[in-house]
Amino acid sequence: MMDYGTLRGLVALLIFALFIIIVMWSYSKKRSAAFQDIANSIFEEDELNKQTKQSHLGINNKQETNNV
Repeated sequence: MMDYGTLRGLVALLIFALFIIIVMWSYSKKRSAAFQDIANSIFEEDELNKQTKQSHLGINNKQETNNV
């Protein structure tokens, strides 16, 4: 039967193995393109937000000039 120290060692080894697997997965060449797309998506959202704000501001400015 295993004692508590052996069990803790096996759990630590399992966690370390999972860490190594996750690191290898995240830095694999297969995932590189997907991560680049995700990283650049924030800029696409900014452009979309700017366009939306500009279109709303344009509509509001036209309404203000019509009211004057």
